[in-house]
Amino acid sequence: MDLLIATNNHGKLAELFELLSDTPFRLLSLSDVGIDFEVPETGSTFEKNAEIKATAYLERSGLLTLADDSGLEVRALGGEPGVYSSRYAGEGATDAQRIALLLQNLDNIPEGRRQARFRCAIALAPPRGPAELFTGECPGTITRSPRGDNGFGYDPVFLLDGSDRTMAELSRDEKGRVSHRSRALRKVIPELERMAA
Repeated sequence: MDLLIATNNHGKLAELFELLSDTPFRLLSLSDVGIDFEVPETGSTFEKNAEIKATAYLERSGLLTLADDSGLEVRALGGEPGVYSSRYAGEGATDAQRIALLLQNLDNIPEGRRQARFRCAIALAPPRGPAELFTGECPGTITRSPRGDNGFGYDPVFLLDGSDRTMAELSRDEKGRVSHRSRALRKVIPELERMAA
């Protein structure tokens, strides 16, 4: 069976392919099936955006489709950047520009009030029936400057709870055990195995 991994984010795509590599599915990217459009993320929650994307790419491909929406929520900023994580510094901004804006907005926030969490919602849309939703989160705090060369997005400024390392200082395997995305996928995999049985 085929499973379409519906994201245009190369870092996210590599992570999802790796985390799903042991499932009994042939994993396909959007480019593998000739789809090159972006679905507008018009929802007000991660869950709604994941569902919108999974359903739209299912309709275009006819394949069982997995899509996620994920991002960073910072308590001192009222949950920002939230669903706007990838657009926080404007359309087309780089990870470095988004991080710079985040740190600027947290400049006057003391160490004890820099709590944050990564959240992920994954929608699994089958050709017949409604999409199912799965969520995961990972708590931490925001550092004052980026550290580490691994990962993507806000990983270099996200200090994992219970660790002295940022997400970008973890190896790919280490991140795969603790990330918000891996926690959501651990709930998805039994459903995929049930579908393939």
